Amino acid sequence: MSERFYLYDDTEETKTRFVSFMGENQRFDLVIIKTDRHYGKVLVLDIQSSRFAIIGSDDLEEPGYIEHAYNINEEDANELSEFLEEEVLS
Repeated sequence: MSERFYLYDDTEETKTRFVSFMGENQRFDLVIIKTDRHYGKVLVLDIQSSRFAIIGSDDLEEPGYIEHAYNINEEDANELSEFLEEEVLS
């Protein structure tokens, strides 16, 4: 068996928030992880869809980013973006 080659193996302190809210069309069950690793961005996991993205304010301004990352329609993406902008990234 060959020797395992690690690119990195770090342990960091994180701040983890579990939040659930109901939008107009769907429920959002999120895990939001803040760490120093991603240059001020947060890791947002959607428990319902098993999808995640590393998100910063610049990503919320990118057309279609949230829709693609979470495989949701534009209306739901706008609700999620508003939540993240107001509650997480401010």
